[in-house]
Amino acid sequence: QVQLVESGGGSVQAGGSLRLSCAASASTYNSNCMGWFRQAPGKEREGVAVARRGTGSTHYPDSVKGRFFISEDDAKKTLYLQMNSLKPEDTALYYCAAAPFCPPGEALDSHWYKVWGQGTQVTVSS
Repeated sequence: QVQLVESGGGSVQAGGSLRLSCAASASTYNSNCMGWFRQAPGKEREGVAVARRGTGSTHYPDSVKGRFFISEDDAKKTLYLQMNSLKPEDTALYYCAAAPFCPPGEALDSHWYKVWGQGTQVTVSS
């Protein structure tokens, strides 16, 4: 059973916007932590947006703060990532992931996340 399916990736010029979607199975959508991660060639996977359901808090690294926004649609069991003012350094494979638990100080650490989607490519040209 496929638990997370991402969509919405593509190619965009610098300064543009994209919205990624992640459709989740019912059980996976109930995870306490759901978020978006990315991995560029030759680089480690990094968290770019996480929502912690228990507290309603969201977490972003400084590199995307104010440009990326995570949101949810409970009726559709779908997680979104709105990405604005995109930069060439945002180019990466973007993954949706879910975790039963993630501490507030480590919410963006990928090792907490046990369920992963297949990824969707985002390419930003200058």
